Amino acid sequence: MTTMPRSLDDLLNQADDLAARFEAYEPTAGDLGTVDPVTALRLAALRRAEAERELAYVVERARKQSLAWQQIGAAIGTTGEAARQKYTRVSEGRLGRHIQERKGRRVTESSAEPRVRQPAPPSA
Repeated sequence: MTTMPRSLDDLLNQADDLAARFEAYEPTAGDLGTVDPVTALRLAALRRAEAERELAYVVERARKQSLAWQQIGAAIGTTGEAARQKYTRVSEGRLGRHIQERKGRRVTESSAEPRVRQPAPPSA
């Protein structure tokens, strides 16, 4: 068991010892089960997000090289229509509506003109 350092020298020595142990550590196959479940979930979510970013980049490059949505969908295990819906860049109009809604305005589907939301009347 490690004792708490009592002086600056003890603290620095303990830090050096921990750094050396960290640098010398070689993970084994059995170590995977020792990861905290929340940490494992966060790591998996991070890897998924990185994979999605890479996939979006590659799909964009494929489209620039005139690859059909059907081919892209088949390559990533879905239909061409599903790939198109997921990876098509947001058009200017849709992006504009999204930004306006985020700023507290509401845009109707039939009109590009924003309607300002009226604040609720103050309660008495």
